[in-house]
Formats: sequence, C-alpha cells, structure tokens
Amino acid sequence: MSDAPIPKSPRTLTSAQRRALRAAGHHLKPVVQVGHAGVSEGVVAATLDALETHELIKVSVSTEAPEDRKQTPRDLADATGSHVAQVIGRTALLYRRRLEDPQVALPGVVDEAPRPVEDA
Repeated sequence: MSDAPIPKSPRTLTSAQRRALRAAGHHLKPVVQVGHAGVSEGVVAATLDALETHELIKVSVSTEAPEDRKQTPRDLADATGSHVAQVIGRTALLYRRRLEDPQVALPGVVDEAPRPVEDA
C-alpha cells in the first residue's frame, strides 16, 4: 500500500441496487475476517484482492474488533473504494465493480469512489 490518502467511499447505492446486491450475495460465505487488529493494512489488502476477484464479498467482523460492527464495514469500504450493500449482525456485504469484465449487473448507474493506488 502507498502513502496516498485513503479514498472516500461512494455516496450511496439506490434501493434497487442494494436489493440486487443482497439477492446476489445471499449464498456467499465470508471471505475476509476483521479481527482484533481492526481494519489493518493486511485486511485492506485482502479485501482489495477479494473485491478484484469476486466484486461482491461478505466480510465477517469479529467480536474482538476494536470498532463497532456497523462502523467497521464503513471504514473498510472507505479504505477500498467499495460500497457497503448490507450489514446484518457481524456480517457485511461489500461491492466494488471490476474494471475489466464486470460480472455483477446492477440497475442504473453506480457512483464509484477513486480506487486505492497500489505500489508497482
């Protein structure tokens, strides 16, 4: 990761877009877990990799996480330029459209945040 400023998360998704993402993500299992270290560089890197691979991922927030279960996904979305589509209990659904060959089709236009700059 670079010393570039953390991008701000996109403003919002429409209710139709959230509904489509919830339906698409219902069967998914969490692929990233936020533990006692919180939203660390390692968690952000793992989330970026998972988002690039899958576009839509579930994130599990441990009871030992330093931030609130609702704030942690927002912080992770800010760090990765993704959307928080849903938070249920300690599980969050994050979405970020893939630049090449996007697989998740959403109604309307999705407001995207700047993507983090990765070291070459």
